[in-house]
Amino acid sequence: MSIRYDGKVAIVTGSGQGLGRCHAIELAKRGAKVVVNDLGGAADGTGGSSEAAKAVVAEIEAAGGEAIANGANVAKYDEVEAMVKAAMDQWGRVDILVNNAGILRDKSFAKGSLDDFRMVLDVHLMGSINCTKAVWDIMRDQAYGRIVMTTSSSGLYGNFGQTNYGSAKMGVIGAMNTLSQEGAKYNIKVNALAPTAGTRMTEGLIPEAAFDLLTPETVTPAVLYMVSEDAPARTVIAAGAGCYSVVKIHETQGAYLAPEDQSPEGIAANWDAICNTEGEAIPQAGFEQTVKFTGMAAAGLGIELK
Repeated sequence: MSIRYDGKVAIVTGSGQGLGRCHAIELAKRGAKVVVNDLGGAADGTGGSSEAAKAVVAEIEAAGGEAIANGANVAKYDEVEAMVKAAMDQWGRVDILVNNAGILRDKSFAKGSLDDFRMVLDVHLMGSINCTKAVWDIMRDQAYGRIVMTTSSSGLYGNFGQTNYGSAKMGVIGAMNTLSQEGAKYNIKVNALAPTAGTRMTEGLIPEAAFDLLTPETVTPAVLYMVSEDAPARTVIAAGAGCYSVVKIHETQGAYLAPEDQSPEGIAANWDAICNTEGEAIPQAGFEQTVKFTGMAAAGLGIELK
């Protein structure tokens, strides 16, 4: 089975270099028409130039593909709207959105400024929301859409010096979870990529031999799968060095505590039972937790819920 995107239009943010460039080029190779979006700033978000995006467009065109360059700042909704309008004016639809644009302002929480924190949130979290909002009605009306958020192990598990980045990267998982529910009946599938790649954002942070294994080309296949016709939904795929895994958030079954034990002391005394992984599950919606807890409480109290 060959996965292709003939007749599909894709927007890839932050695609002037690194992972985004690879995503855009590979989508174009498989038939997609691509908006190559890149503000052209430094890794910390300063500066700006359209040259990187134009170079990727030239590369796509030289290989026989179709692409346009766009320099919208994803943190500014009016610029994002203009970018989506350009895609619609050019090709009449938007089928795929890959939210890849990002910046780094790494510092320990004690030393980092709130301005830097807000800027990282604005680009990673609000940038993803802005772009998704701008294409949502289009995808809903055409009953087709594939959206990829870019998360990170820093958000899923934490990483020293990246409270701002980690907060934003976990935020996009919350967006993915609910957007997947809201988009399901419109054939809009929303997933997330947790990449490990050797890019300018990781250069100098990992050994050179490991850096050489972590090419963007080993990550992009996960994106190509997540934006395909038969893509999964509400799935976090981790990818790097040719390795792929799925990240899942589990919740233990937990334990019901009698009224007299519903205290911090009671929780401490029953901590092993609360943490027991036997019977743990992967909730598909937040309300499932409410149903589970009320059911457990009713059983513990010997009452019937009607």
